[in-house]
Amino acid sequence: MDRMIYTAMSGAQHILDQQATNAHNLANVSSTGFKAQIDSFRAVPVLGSAIPTRAFVVDSTIGTDFSPGPIQQTGRDLDVAIQNQGFLVVQKPDGSEGYTRNGSLKISENGVLQTASGLTVMGDGGPISIPPDVTITIAKDGTISSVNNTTLPGPSNILGRLKLVNPDENNLVRSESGLFQTKDGTTPDADPNVSIVSGAIEGSNVNVVDAMVNMISLARQFDTQMKLLQTAQNNADKASQLFSLT
Repeated sequence: MDRMIYTAMSGAQHILDQQATNAHNLANVSSTGFKAQIDSFRAVPVLGSAIPTRAFVVDSTIGTDFSPGPIQQTGRDLDVAIQNQGFLVVQKPDGSEGYTRNGSLKISENGVLQTASGLTVMGDGGPISIPPDVTITIAKDGTISSVNNTTLPGPSNILGRLKLVNPDENNLVRSESGLFQTKDGTTPDADPNVSIVSGAIEGSNVNVVDAMVNMISLARQFDTQMKLLQTAQNNADKASQLFSLT
């Protein structure tokens, strides 16, 4: 009976964790460039001095669904969406690189190209500065050009090029800030094969219908674990009654 308790108890706990992950995905269904989080579970034996006949359920892997989200046209000059695989490079507060698919960009008060959350967007040569009174265009390869609004017709000037990378997805891990980083701490080089769509952003790849169905399925699984615990308690009560008769 205690074998059932071990499995059902740990199983119920991790189902609650998976429900939290699923709720987190649903909360980010409208977040630009969001990638759904995936949990997977496995059973491991409880090791001790006795024979390992008991097992726990553990959350073995917290992965990410890197499939592309839908591209939504906005017409905004500073919006970019990455086609297929690849990431934009941003500078994290500690100075290290972070990787994101959120291409909703802005220009800071100091004229530095940033993400909507205020992180500096990195170019091939470092941060990209945007002069005032210019119109910005971003090419497919990430090259940023500007035309002076005060001179008609104004010459086109190249300001820099977005650093676009395509690291191995198996070497990426999601940080607490939502940015991705490499597990081994390496810095990937710019990949010329990564291309973008200007005037568009990538939507979240969370499927609302699948997430809602998964939420219902998890609730039913949790009820099953609770019934197993109740069955184990009933079996223990019946066994105690039988022992009291002897």
